[in-house]
Amino acid sequence: MSICPKNKSSKARRDKRRANWKMNSMNLVKCPKCGELMMPHQVCKACGSYNKKEIINMD
Repeated sequence: MSICPKNKSSKARRDKRRANWKMNSMNLVKCPKCGELMMPHQVCKACGSYNKKEIINMD
């Protein structure tokens, strides 16, 4: 059996609970090697480096 609410929740009370379900913008940092914006803890798509080391050879 599931829990049944004793009284009806109002629309305002329900929507207050859902008010913090918003999308956040992506956190971008500058690549230390090339200076392009990239996602943290990911390989840079512009130069192929991670932690100042070349991971992917970009020719």
